[in-house]
Amino acid sequence: FRWCECDAGNLSALLMKLCQTFVFLKELEACSSSNEVKSSAVVKYSAAPPPTSYALLQEKTDLKLPPANWLRENPQLGSAGTTVLGSSSKSKPFSSFGMAYDFIDSIGDDVDVVSDSENIKKLLKIPYSKSHVSMAVHRVGRTLLLDELDIQELFMRSSQTGDWTWLKEFYQRLIDQKWQRKKKSKEHWYQKAILSKFLYYSINGDGAAEAVPDSLNEGEEEGEAEEFSPSWPATFTNTPSDSEESTQGLRNDFVRNIMWTFEDIHMLVGSNMPIFGGGRYPAVSLRLRDNNKPINILTGIDYWLDNLMCNVPELVMCFHVNGIVQKYEMIKTEDIPDLENSTFSTRVVKDIAQNILSFLKSNCTKEGHTYWLFKASGSDIVKLYDLTTLCEEAEEEKCQNPFTLPVAVLLYKVASNMMLKARQNRKHYGTIRTLLLNCVKLLDEERHPQIIASAHYMLSELFQLDEPEEDGGESLRAGGSEDSYSDEEGEEEEELQEDSDDNGSHSTCSDPQDDSKAVAVIRSVGELSVPEKYRSTHQIRPSYVFPVSQDKEERCRHVLSCVLKGLKAVDGSIKKESDLPAADPNTPIPLKYEDRSASGACAAEKGIALLLDRVQEDQKHPTRSGMIPGSWQHRMKLQLFLKASKAYYVLSDAATNLLKYGRALRYIRLALQCHDAYCSVSTTLHPRVLLFHSQCLSLCGDIQLMLAQNASNRAAYLEEYSYQTKEDQEILHSLHRESSCQAFNMATDLAMDPEYQLFVSSKCYEAAYDLLISGAVKDQGPDQLAQVLKRLGNIRNEMGVYYMNQAAALQADKEGMSKRSVSVAEQEMWKKSFAFFEKGMKDFEAIADNTNTALLLCNTGRLMRICAQAHCAVSADQSRGEFSPEEALYYNKVKTANFFWSVFLHFCISIYPLSHPAVWDSVNWELSTTYFTLATLLQDYAPLSRKAQEQIEREVTEAMMKSLKYCDLQTESARQPLYQYRAATIHHRLASMYHSCFRNQVGDEHLRKQHRSLAELHYSKAVRLFLSLKDAPCELLRTLLERVAFAEFTMAGQSSSGAKLKTLTGALEIMTETCYAFQIIHKELLEEQTQVENPEAPESPSSSGLNLQEVMKLIGVFEPSLSFLLLQLVKLMTAMKRKPSNKDDEQLKLYKNVYSKLLRAEKNAPLLSRVELYMELLQQLNPQTGSGNTGVCS
Repeated sequence: FRWCECDAGNLSALLMKLCQTFVFLKELEACSSSNEVKSSAVVKYSAAPPPTSYALLQEKTDLKLPPANWLRENPQLGSAGTTVLGSSSKSKPFSSFGMAYDFIDSIGDDVDVVSDSENIKKLLKIPYSKSHVSMAVHRVGRTLLLDELDIQELFMRSSQTGDWTWLKEFYQRLIDQKWQRKKKSKEHWYQKAILSKFLYYSINGDGAAEAVPDSLNEGEEEGEAEEFSPSWPATFTNTPSDSEESTQGLRNDFVRNIMWTFEDIHMLVGSNMPIFGGGRYPAVSLRLRDNNKPINILTGIDYWLDNLMCNVPELVMCFHVNGIVQKYEMIKTEDIPDLENSTFSTRVVKDIAQNILSFLKSNCTKEGHTYWLFKASGSDIVKLYDLTTLCEEAEEEKCQNPFTLPVAVLLYKVASNMMLKARQNRKHYGTIRTLLLNCVKLLDEERHPQIIASAHYMLSELFQLDEPEEDGGESLRAGGSEDSYSDEEGEEEEELQEDSDDNGSHSTCSDPQDDSKAVAVIRSVGELSVPEKYRSTHQIRPSYVFPVSQDKEERCRHVLSCVLKGLKAVDGSIKKESDLPAADPNTPIPLKYEDRSASGACAAEKGIALLLDRVQEDQKHPTRSGMIPGSWQHRMKLQLFLKASKAYYVLSDAATNLLKYGRALRYIRLALQCHDAYCSVSTTLHPRVLLFHSQCLSLCGDIQLMLAQNASNRAAYLEEYSYQTKEDQEILHSLHRESSCQAFNMATDLAMDPEYQLFVSSKCYEAAYDLLISGAVKDQGPDQLAQVLKRLGNIRNEMGVYYMNQAAALQADKEGMSKRSVSVAEQEMWKKSFAFFEKGMKDFEAIADNTNTALLLCNTGRLMRICAQAHCAVSADQSRGEFSPEEALYYNKVKTANFFWSVFLHFCISIYPLSHPAVWDSVNWELSTTYFTLATLLQDYAPLSRKAQEQIEREVTEAMMKSLKYCDLQTESARQPLYQYRAATIHHRLASMYHSCFRNQVGDEHLRKQHRSLAELHYSKAVRLFLSLKDAPCELLRTLLERVAFAEFTMAGQSSSGAKLKTLTGALEIMTETCYAFQIIHKELLEEQTQVENPEAPESPSSSGLNLQEVMKLIGVFEPSLSFLLLQLVKLMTAMKRKPSNKDDEQLKLYKNVYSKLLRAEKNAPLLSRVELYMELLQQLNPQTGSGNTGVCS
């Protein structure tokens, strides 16, 4: 551009033209690109050798003369050249199934369509062709399987065998009133023959042409005979257990299988098109055309689609006139749509493909059903029928539909393959379930029990709660590859002729309004060319919702339902029930719900001791039902038995968590019966099975333990245990075909004796432990072994406690007896209890369970205390004697246990100070109780005949201080008030002991002064703790009265009036502190009075149950003590030599007034009135004492 010569106006016009040119180029580019389609092809399998160069035939070569190698097998062509026979020109009725079997991983999810390439081409040419279309459609997941449904051949078979008569009648009634088979013309066979010869010439150009007289006629006759021979397979009866699928039609006969992606459609297609090398590209396709006949649009689409499917970039066209070669022409694949007389839009073909797929996917919705896509010759209407529904309406058997078994097997194989994926991704579960349910619907249980049993087993795997086992389905792989090649281009002319020829087998059909049997109808084939006509439904994918329930029982019931159906299928394939062996009349049936005696326990111990032998021995003998070891029935029953056992185990565990122990015992009984049947059938037991069996025994032990601990609900548990569903009964009946199922009866019976239940529980744990340490599963379940050891320690602790309580009960029964010697029964109980505690501690020590070891040490100490209490001396008047040597012996054992206990506790607390606070609290309490009981017995029943008073006092003090050491007063817990009460009692007892020592000590003033100081110290601590409790008024009052008595005794030893006055004043201050105790007593008395007057009134939660007798005794001490103090104070203050002050006069007057009221008080007045009087008097005295105590009245 010469910018200098352009003015502003010209420059603007120039820029406008440039912009318009740019927009035009962009539109042209978009238009050209819009005519392109996305296509890619990947060869999944090929039986042909690598392509070799084709032979370029010389001009004037006569194709009517056969080459020397004609009809001989050739690796380049396979059997493609034998199409002159006619039999290979048609798709096999099950060709898609053969491909699906070989590429099962792609079926159901990754592929939209599986079919012969000829069927795909026929569908995409529907809007352009007037010829008929007849195809069978099957759905598997989101995949559609398309196969040619040759109605002519089908009806010929119907005339010979009587099958499909219902379809023939339906066809004649609604579609074709006058059905008549059409014969192929001689022109048809002529074109097939020269095509075959052309292909053989192309691979052997140097071969001399030899004349073969009358070969053509023989070929035509042979081909015609083949055309009319029944190529449809007989009724398919093979089961998937056959290793070789020799049935005709189920093999993958294609030379190559290709994964073709056309736009967004993924197709697995089979093709037999010969591919040669040469030219600018490594692959070309050869075509033979009559030079006198122009290429029509159907032929062009056919060539184009073949090259796209096989990913062939170039087409070599050989033209001939009356069989004489004229010339060759090379055409690129992308140029085929633009050929003269064969122009078509690739975008329209894409729209047709998407619309047809959307139509089929939207309407072929039922898996397992056979759909029929049909378009009559010369008609624009396409109809879709559900042949399965029509067959059911015709009341004919399922086997009359030859697609039934291939579809069922394919559904089974796809589901089996998806099960492997489902173990990593649960999203496939809904699809798998739908596939298997449809598979089972299609099959007859008597004819195909293996598929049905395996399908039900896989269904049970979907609902199982743990890791699924390996499925028992057998792999089905198609074998063989019988090559075939279809010469569709040889039939294009016939299709064009059929557009105007209605004398064939397919005549005009009835209007769609008259056909109510069709599932869906395309009213005009022109609709298929409309972009996105059916696009709204194309993206619809089947939504398979897997019915996952949050209820474990419901899920397990699904599992058991599937297992039962599988067992029925297996049992039906072995022998009839009438052939079962009769029950042995000499074998007793154990009665249930029977109380076990000692002899019964021994028998149970022997029975449970055989559990290990039962599960570890190898069963070599034949099964009861007559199954052959290694057969599919044998393998399937093993899996079903194990699956049922696991389901019942989960049910039992869930019932245990719900505290339904009767139901839990019933389920674990069924689980062990399933395992018993498994052992009867299995030749060897896998370690995983033994580990699971150990879990069952452990759970059985848990349930028996819970039943022993909850004996009060025995009637409800018995009702739960007795109930049985029909499903459980049928499963048990199937189990009895293989085993008596009585090996574990002793472990799963519901007994009435808690001791026997504890015994059975321990034996179950012992059997589980022995199983885990056996050679078969050793080192495979360390975590499970630790759990079993923990359970063993726990059950031995429970049994030790049980026998300890029994010994305590025997001891309590002898309390009223004059002679209380230790009986043999008690000693036996002690021995059993101690032995179980020792075993339990060993179990817990084996797994380093310090917490439970401490608890068992605690229980051992408690047992020793019971032994000591049993040896206490009782005099003839039923009074308690001195602390006996036997008691001392057992308490020494207690102290020895407590020594290890204490060291162990401090060690554990130093490492785990915050772990298991409840356990540490319990151990602290037991330690404190042990020392407190020992000190109390030494103090109350001092063995003065054997020990000196000073020694006893030292032992009491030492034990009391150790008990006080383990009283945790700081930590807030439920036991804190108990600790406070015990600490207050300890201080009170120590104060009383030192008080007594102070009174009785003579001579040693230093020691007396020490006892006095200690008594004052412990009295003050006891009062402070009792005040903090607020619910121990009697204990507080007693302690204060003892302190007053201690002060009075101190005053008696004083000589000066001033010292006495001071001591009495201090004693009166202590006496005023009793006002708080009287307040609590007054409140309790008022609540009791209210309760008597109004029985319906709710009882106060703070009421502690006042001991009125104890209150009366303490009042009997309080009143004289207060009177004595007041009287002594009045006397001392009156006799004082110094002149009293005004304050002294007021105090003296107050003391006299209070003393006067106390003397005039009515002795027979009600307790409440007396308490109120004491509170009033103490309130009068309190301001004068100057006390600042919290225990004073307010």
